[in-house]
Amino acid sequence: MSSGALQILAGPAARARLAERGLRAEDVGLVPAAAGGPKGLILNGLDRFVFGDWLPRGQQTVHLVGASIGAWRMATAALAHRDVAEAFDAMAEAYVTQEYDVLPGEKRPRPEGVSRRFGEILAAIFEGREADVLSHPRLRLHVVTSRGRAGLLAREGRLRTPLGYLGAFAANAVSRPLLGRFLERVVFSDPRDRLPLRLNDFTSREVHLSRANLRAALLASCSIPFWLQAQHDLPGAPRGAYWDGGITDYHLHLDYRALQASGHPLVLYPHFQRQVVPGWLDKALKHRHRSTAFLDNVVLLCPSPQWIASLPGAKLPDRNDFMALEPQERRRRWRVAVAESQRLADEFAALTARDTLHALPL
Repeated sequence: MSSGALQILAGPAARARLAERGLRAEDVGLVPAAAGGPKGLILNGLDRFVFGDWLPRGQQTVHLVGASIGAWRMATAALAHRDVAEAFDAMAEAYVTQEYDVLPGEKRPRPEGVSRRFGEILAAIFEGREADVLSHPRLRLHVVTSRGRAGLLAREGRLRTPLGYLGAFAANAVSRPLLGRFLERVVFSDPRDRLPLRLNDFTSREVHLSRANLRAALLASCSIPFWLQAQHDLPGAPRGAYWDGGITDYHLHLDYRALQASGHPLVLYPHFQRQVVPGWLDKALKHRHRSTAFLDNVVLLCPSPQWIASLPGAKLPDRNDFMALEPQERRRRWRVAVAESQRLADEFAALTARDTLHALPL
């Protein structure tokens, strides 16, 4: 369904439920959050409403699974036991105001500097509050990372990392499962409840999320290869190099069907586009952008093309803005996008008041 700024798309099982009873908070069992860097800023308004007003109307446990900025967004939701709006405002401002030094004669900041600064940003928000994230009465956080397997990507190196990712790119082009020879999905999960999904679509493992590894897992999940350094040997996890969770799971095209047998069968997915792309290396492989049966019970919320065209530059914020725009102009544009995201939230709030809801096919 398109309603001006907001589009609602859904898989067949989700569409049938929406047509029967509308969208109810108590029907949601899981919220995914995609990688995508600054694009995630346009979901700020939805995050504030969904976690601050709408989801608390139910009483069930809700699982939050995120990669990269999506992991940061979901950790913010779990951190905000009381003032959700304040927490998401602080996250947006921290993201908008981040700056990195570029050495003379170079075009982009060095990965070690970006990792150090980004780690400081996460520490300012989460240090000393890890127990709060892991004790939320209803929300369960799951952070997705990509771990290099034995071989070139087992450790980061000046030559081995580019060669390893060249091999990963070639393997993925042939078959997504072949990417699993180079990287595995490692999910750091709230120890109170495992992620209620089957992760047999790709080489995967789960480890416990803890106070000792929460910030390290978040930093690893945001560590874009060649932009940030890999994070090595995370506490409580297998040894190795950990990178951005979006490499293996760009938009978290996971098998969500297991939730259909629960009392909370819907997956509510605020997203910045209508396609749910499996991995970062699949961005150019359009045939992998199609919906699958994995998404049958997913309700996806995304901005309409008309709303995107109304933003500064007629586009979503993106990482290239760091190099293409002066810092002051970049911050201005991103703040406008965050402010305008309230339109998405307002339209979603109106739609949740309906007794029946029509959604576009996902």
